[in-house]
Amino acid sequence: MVSAWLTSPDDESTEHFVHRLLEGEGVKGVGGFSLVCGKLRKRKQEIDPLAIISNRSGSPDDVPWIAEKRGEVYGLSNTCYDDPVTWPKVKMGKEKVMAVVEEVVQAGLGEEELVEKLFAVLDTDTLPPQGDQDFEEFTYQLRKSIFIPSIGNRQTPKQISQADKIAAANPNGVVNGDNVDPEAALEEEETPDAITDGMTGIYGTQRQTILLVDWEGNVTYRERALWDDKGQPIERGKADMKFEFKVQGWNGESKGNEFHPYAVL
Repeated sequence: MVSAWLTSPDDESTEHFVHRLLEGEGVKGVGGFSLVCGKLRKRKQEIDPLAIISNRSGSPDDVPWIAEKRGEVYGLSNTCYDDPVTWPKVKMGKEKVMAVVEEVVQAGLGEEELVEKLFAVLDTDTLPPQGDQDFEEFTYQLRKSIFIPSIGNRQTPKQISQADKIAAANPNGVVNGDNVDPEAALEEEETPDAITDGMTGIYGTQRQTILLVDWEGNVTYRERALWDDKGQPIERGKADMKFEFKVQGWNGESKGNEFHPYAVL
């Protein structure tokens, strides 16, 4: 889904992409996902809205549009965006982000202080004790904490799951609307010692990402790795990466989203 968005024509609007992606069978049969997509464009004192496409999007009318106004905070987790029951972690995250922004603005703090406080929000751990719950039962509790510490066991699956194979199969099928059944073309590899338990292995927050965009279209992308390639914890900040670039077409010089019906002008 990410590749479909990033390889779409430069002059294609977000609305047209949404319609094209959901043509025919669209995303039916695709595993659970949420794709937040849109083109950052400065529109007077507002910006173009972003679309949230998910596996529950049966038609373009089912796609929520967000971030069209300034001064608002939105939250998205592993449930659908418009789920009537708000997860505790989403409610908590929205409140904490808004509090951080207000504090930074009122105190006149800079970008580094803002980033430090946002990483602290991402480190909020309110996960209840596991007690005698097995892993599958305990997963229900994950919606209560922004940060998920390492849980589970360290036994590594020896077999690539069917879900992973499906996710890697024919990325053009869905985008072109011909959505063939990827399972029909895949043969499950059987090995005598294959581990088929999907709940095997360590689970938890692996990376934390902060994306900042200023009013001139300058982007700062920061990503913090919490584990190394051997599964050992990394001290906060020791494996941070930072990328900076400018949004092309920020001032409206490109054609994409030029006449977006949801834009607030």
